[in-house]
Amino acid sequence: MMAYLVAVVTALLLIAGAVFALAAAIGLVRLPDLYTRMHSASKAGTVGSGLLLFAAGLYSQDPAVIARALAGFVFFLLTAPVSAHLLARAAHHSGHDLGAISVCDDMRER
Repeated sequence: MMAYLVAVVTALLLIAGAVFALAAAIGLVRLPDLYTRMHSASKAGTVGSGLLLFAAGLYSQDPAVIARALAGFVFFLLTAPVSAHLLARAAHHSGHDLGAISVCDDMRER
């Protein structure tokens, strides 16, 4: 019974992670400018890869592997959005324009 429960939870985590990864990939293709694409890749990609990593750790049923998976997920949460923010900031400072549908540029110099 316990093995069945672990398999079901792992499957749900894999499906959820795959859905988030798919959303990040669709965002990279469909969104209009660099900044929204980076937002999609960093947020949805981070959650998707973290869920997939946690599913792999849970499936192993080894506490050491689960702890490493959780540490990796925390590392993803701390680094990916920060690096995306810094890359977007550098792109803005280098003069990369916002998309045509953007209505406000809060970072423009006054």
